[in-house]
Amino acid sequence: MAADLSQIVKAYDVRGVVPDQWDESLAELFGAAFAQVTGAGAIVVGHDMRPSSPGLSRAFGRGAAARGVDVTEIGLCSTDQLYYASGAFGLPGAMFTASHNPAKYNGIKMCRAGAAPVGQDTGLTEIRELVEKWLDSSAPEPAQTPGTITQRETLYDYAAYLRSLVDLTSIRTLKVVVDAGNGMGGHTVPTVFAGLPIDLVPMYFELDGTFPNHEANPLDPANIVDLQKRVREEGADIGIAFDGDADRCFVVDGQGDPVSPSAITALVAARELGKNGGRGTVIHNLITSWSVPEVVREHGGTPVRTRVGHSFIKAEMARTGAIFGGEHSAHYYFKEFWNADTGMLAALHVLAALGGQDQPLSRLVAEYDRYVGSGEINSTVDDQKARLAAVKAAYQGVEGLELDELDGLTVSAADWWFNVRPSNTEPLLRLNAEAKDEAAMAKIRDEVLAIIRG
Repeated sequence: MAADLSQIVKAYDVRGVVPDQWDESLAELFGAAFAQVTGAGAIVVGHDMRPSSPGLSRAFGRGAAARGVDVTEIGLCSTDQLYYASGAFGLPGAMFTASHNPAKYNGIKMCRAGAAPVGQDTGLTEIRELVEKWLDSSAPEPAQTPGTITQRETLYDYAAYLRSLVDLTSIRTLKVVVDAGNGMGGHTVPTVFAGLPIDLVPMYFELDGTFPNHEANPLDPANIVDLQKRVREEGADIGIAFDGDADRCFVVDGQGDPVSPSAITALVAARELGKNGGRGTVIHNLITSWSVPEVVREHGGTPVRTRVGHSFIKAEMARTGAIFGGEHSAHYYFKEFWNADTGMLAALHVLAALGGQDQPLSRLVAEYDRYVGSGEINSTVDDQKARLAAVKAAYQGVEGLELDELDGLTVSAADWWFNVRPSNTEPLLRLNAEAKDEAAMAKIRDEVLAIIRG
């Protein structure tokens, strides 16, 4: 097919509409290119429940095998299950998923052995260039001896490994509502939770890549309404929502109220530091709450602030030897999980913390949720640089304020902060603001929005 790879090769993955933007013939070329760039003798490949995923995954494997690489197909899996296989087997891996995007989309998340990320600066550019070359000329030469393609089940080993990292055997019995959004959580949760003191109430566990009930993106408030209602109806202790490929989790308390991902980051950070004798580095991006570095320091750890984006988190995890990292987007990264993100492991930590004491979740997380945040507010602008410069000019030189440009512009005062950063793909500026109370947050939020939209 005639393909415009600039439209589907993103900063961290491949993603586009099937078959309009890419298809199995292109997936086969990506498999061959992945084999060449990684130089691996063997790889592991998995896929989600989208209708196009099995065919694309098999095509990728064929492309790699034609280049002499042995391929282990683990079939249906969550993205963090693929990371588990990459880490446990010491193999590069490819996961076919478009996460929470609509059914017509699909994509590839690739990693090197040990779940090390493949992004624009770590191999994805070279993969794209090879595929483009082969599209323009001819297909790559096959190896004299093709690789083998075998199937292997990893779900039970993945579940056992996660449960070995968090002990839930002695917690009080918890009633837990889980909304899988017809995504891969419906495949992994029953096995991970099996035998634990959990009264599981499943929602939308049927694997269906057309997402008939709601979009599998729990960060959108519209997509957790059903979960919130069910938690209240069941009198449950907690509700958990997973995204389409189940690498992110979002939590609601017993009243059905959302729990900030920053509060979850702080809670899990405290637990990980406790396991590590009160020592260790914790990574957080610059739009997570002030609560996170405060809690990390209070528990003896060292917080390290990064730009937004999982490649930056993972790079800092590797550089600093950090024990844990968290993002506002409900991605949670663990040293014990090859520095990769796993929403399931974060969920187990929250269940262990909740079930290890008698307070409701709302009270438990209160100490980790100390400020009022605006959430991310997007504004379409004609000129990102000009509007960002206008914001900077309004606050530069003002006594008592600190400005930094690690990622966009962050302005900090004694009792509030905000960050404005440009989107890499759309003509948007993204605003996040936080303050000690609602009135102060609303004041700075509206003040900055007036400049951005002025």
